[in-house]
Amino acid sequence: MKNRSIGARIGFALSGWKTAWRRERSFRTQAWCGLAAFAALIVIQPPPIWWAVIGLTCALVLALELINSALEALIDLLHPGIHPEIKAIKDMLAGAVLAISCAALFVAVVLALAYGWARLAAFES
Repeated sequence: MKNRSIGARIGFALSGWKTAWRRERSFRTQAWCGLAAFAALIVIQPPPIWWAVIGLTCALVLALELINSALEALIDLLHPGIHPEIKAIKDMLAGAVLAISCAALFVAVVLALAYGWARLAAFES
């Protein structure tokens, strides 16, 4: 697998996305939330910095979800039984996804407040 062409490496990555989409409900949910965020950006037309912040935040959420899903699949393959340490590892992985998801929600709230505040100020003047 080493030293493959860029096209082959992108193909592997896209295959990973496809697999995550098929297998993981949480990945699909996160992807739909990302699309909703970009739809909101199209509607409210914030400054470009917001597009960058939202884009990076969505990418981080999806990337961490992919890492979580891959590691959970590997853990299940190597140790299919229930074990307290395996549970702790899976819980920590889920915690990482929750942390970045909360950060994404925070960014969305700040954008909504900034946009709402600007609209209110424009409306009052």
